[in-house]
Order: sequence, then C-alpha cells, then structure tokens
Amino acid sequence: MASLGPTLPALAEQTRASVGQISYLFTVRSFGFLLGSLFGGSLFDRMRGHHVMAAMIFAMSATMVLMPFISTLGVLLVVMLALGTAEGAVGVGGNALLVWVHQSRVAPFMNALHFFYGVGGFISPLIIARTFSIHNTTAAPYFALGLLILPAAALLLRLPSPQNQQASGESSTDGRINYKLVALIALLLCLYIGAEVSYGSWIYSYVLKMNLGDGDIAAYLTSVFWGSLTAGRLLGVPIAARFRPRTILLADLIGCFISIGIALLWPTSLPAITVASVCIGLSMASIYPTALTFAERRMRITGQVIGFLVVGGSSGGMIVPLLIGQMFESLGPRVMMLTILVDLIVALMVYLLLVIDSPRAERAAPERARGLT
Repeated sequence: MASLGPTLPALAEQTRASVGQISYLFTVRSFGFLLGSLFGGSLFDRMRGHHVMAAMIFAMSATMVLMPFISTLGVLLVVMLALGTAEGAVGVGGNALLVWVHQSRVAPFMNALHFFYGVGGFISPLIIARTFSIHNTTAAPYFALGLLILPAAALLLRLPSPQNQQASGESSTDGRINYKLVALIALLLCLYIGAEVSYGSWIYSYVLKMNLGDGDIAAYLTSVFWGSLTAGRLLGVPIAARFRPRTILLADLIGCFISIGIALLWPTSLPAITVASVCIGLSMASIYPTALTFAERRMRITGQVIGFLVVGGSSGGMIVPLLIGQMFESLGPRVMMLTILVDLIVALMVYLLLVIDSPRAERAAPERARGLT
C-alpha cells in the first residue's frame, strides 16, 4: 500500500498526466478500498476467511503486475480501483479474524498485526528506490512487490479459518451494536488514515518541491516515516497491554501535533523534516489498532462492523490526499503540512466526543479483560 507515493512521479510520466491529475489515483484506490471493506465484511461473516483473503491477495498481485504496462490514465484508474478493492477486503479480514481469535485480549495482538503493516510500508519504498536504480521504469518495483505478496496467499490457504465466537454469544460485551459509537470511531479512523496516507504519500513530493534532496533522499525519508510507524507499533504491543485505549489515543494525538509543529516551524530544514517524520510515525503508529480495541471493548464485533470502521478509514485516505493534490501546485508544498494539521484538529475533537460519550464503558473494559486473563 505504500508503493504509490514513491512511484507517483513515474506513473505521471508514464501516462503523461499532471500532478493534479495523477493524484486521482489516491482517490480511486481509496474508493476501491472502501468498496472492498464494505462488501468484504459480509464475505468474512459468511465464508471461510482465509480463502477470501488468499483470493484477494492473488488479485492484488495481478493488478500490480499490470500497472507498468498502462499508458492511459483512465485505464490506470480502473486498475487502481480493482487493487484498492482487493486491499480493502484483506484489511477487513486481517482485523476481523484477529478479533474473533483473541476477543478481549486482542489489544497487543492488534498492535502486532499493524506492526507488520508498518514493516511493509518501510520496506516498500526501499525496494522501489533500489529497483529504480537498477532499471529506471515502474515495471521492476511493481513486479517485485506483486511477487513478494504471493507466499502470504499460499500460507493462508494452509491454515484453518477462525470463527466469530461473538456470533454465538461468547462475547465479553452485551451483544448490542452501538451505531453512534461505530460512526464516531469510523470518523476518527477517517481523519487518522487521511493524515497517515497524506504524509506517507506526499512527503516524497514535498522533499523534491522544497529542494530538500533528490529522489533517493525523498524515497529514504518516506521509508523513515513508515519505519517509525513500524517501530511505534512494535512498541505499542506492551503499551496496549498496560494502558487504556483512550489514554493511548490522547498521547498519540499530542505527539502528532508536536510533529507537525516541527515541520511547520522549519519547513526548509531536512533535519527538522526528518525529525518530524520520525515523530509523527511513532505517534500515528498505534491510533488505528487502538481505535479498533476501543470498539471491541464496547460492542459486538462482526465482519460487517469492521467493514464499516475500515470504510471510515478508507474514505479519509480517499479525500485528504486528493485535497492536497489539488492544492499542491497552486499553493505550494507547504499546504501538505497545513492540511494534515487541520485534519488532526478535527480528529482531536472527535476523540473528545468519544471520551464524553462512553466513560462508563471505558472503566468497565479493564475489569472484563482482567476477568478473562
């Protein structure tokens, strides 16, 4: 999923599109992710989860191999839509199946799962930079990434698929779905994913436009962000086992504000942008898994509920990067950091609504978890 940002200039050249036009790839990919999340949830409720995930991974591999051969922006948008749809189904499956296995003890495991998302985000730009240096086309990196994901599909087919214990009444929650809570958490994920995807996707172009370095520096700084996100999720495993979700979310949001503040105060300093990239990666790391843990402690989790939450996140990845893309050339690259700042301010407001809306559930959750230990 982190491959698009570093390959965006090459894809623009390949299709003879402007920065504003090529930024629609973010939108259609996120829209596809939304579709995959929405319909994938029902698939996981009705079918063997690992078989669904394996089929989606095969689809991802096929679409990535096709991308370097497409010279028309319209066709590339269609292929990107298919890729995003498969990614959305895989995202729902990974989160839903893990909740079904671990139930109220899911917090550290959820952070571990998202740690491996970060591993991919860290490795992907490095693979792209290396393959570009060997063969300066989009074919080499997309072929490499398309092949590297195939072993995961083969392994999933060998494993038994977990069942939703909550569907048979074995849940620590009361079995009701609080749709207001679903909407608020989905909105929080929308804002978070919007900020994460925007930073991870546009930092490459930001470095180039601000003359902070060449393509290699931009690619490595992209990896610095994803690498910090990865490290933060690994650190989040023991943290999630000791602190309440709302405490972790507040600390994460404060860290994001500090990071963006550094980038806004020293926008032309490569060391400052490097520090900001490290700090915001660490701060963003556990927001997504912690929000899902927050939800699990308050309601019955089905594939459809996870789908709604992931849809919320994917809509943010669809809207915010597009807004930045439409303003990037006309207003300058600094609009990227300002847009992310506004996004985070709204996220903090949604977080406060969540805390006010469910204080009793927050106090009851640790007691349930201890009772099941």
